[in-house]
Amino acid sequence: MSARKPFPLRIREDILDGISKWAADDLRSVNGQIEYLLRDALWRSGRLNRLDPPDPSQDIVTDD
Repeated sequence: MSARKPFPLRIREDILDGISKWAADDLRSVNGQIEYLLRDALWRSGRLNRLDPPDPSQDIVTDD
């Protein structure tokens, strides 16, 4: 896995609430859920290595 870089994010409250609930369902942190969703979108659009599909278990983190 490559190094992580801090990045401030402004996000609508309703979207954050939805992501928070989804993250809890998947036993991920909010940050891990956002990263998973972005990686999945990049992979599906061909902007990420097509040989490496997103691994849902990679982002299981419970510290927010």
